[in-house]
Amino acid sequence: MTLTAEQPIQQKPLSFDEFLDRYGGDNRYELIDGEVFDLEPTGSHEEVAAFITTKICVQIDLTGLPWFVLQRGLLRPENIGMTAFRPDVAVIDRSELTKEMYWSEQSILTLGSSIKFVAEVVSGNWQNDYSRKVEDYAVLGIPEYWIADYAGLGGTRHIGKPKQPTLSICTLVNGEYEIQQLRGNQNIISPTFPDLKLTAEQVLRAGR
Repeated sequence: MTLTAEQPIQQKPLSFDEFLDRYGGDNRYELIDGEVFDLEPTGSHEEVAAFITTKICVQIDLTGLPWFVLQRGLLRPENIGMTAFRPDVAVIDRSELTKEMYWSEQSILTLGSSIKFVAEVVSGNWQNDYSRKVEDYAVLGIPEYWIADYAGLGGTRHIGKPKQPTLSICTLVNGEYEIQQLRGNQNIISPTFPDLKLTAEQVLRAGR
């Protein structure tokens, strides 16, 4: 049977340690409440993630901050059982890594304070990107979260009707995300990278 990202792989719930044993070395899977999801990293998906990474790396270099971009490392929130997210792009604060219990041996983060920015590129598993991760990334205190829906796959309540490619910029305000939807030549306003000069179209068309 062909696996899709729309549904979890059918099996008994896995603990984090079981997930790590079976899938820890394969960056196309993540664990949510004991269910393993195939992230479907298609070529177009990876092009969008790579474009975001390139632009963010330039900004980090210009600011001289002790940050770096981690692609597809595991985020295992301490307060959420049997879950290990694998963000497409994550900006990490190197100065916080001494507090991370796994980091010296594995690319696993547990603390929201280590992460300054995340981006998810939407594939078939859009429900997780628009709902579950919006809630959990906010609880973790991650200041900025981008949802790059280059194919317009998200539900109409998230991207409107008719569905079209949309970049959602989620900014943390008083513990919750305020979400701005951008399309076409609308400029991205990033609180984390205020000197970033990009439009939504530049990000979204990277996968086309």
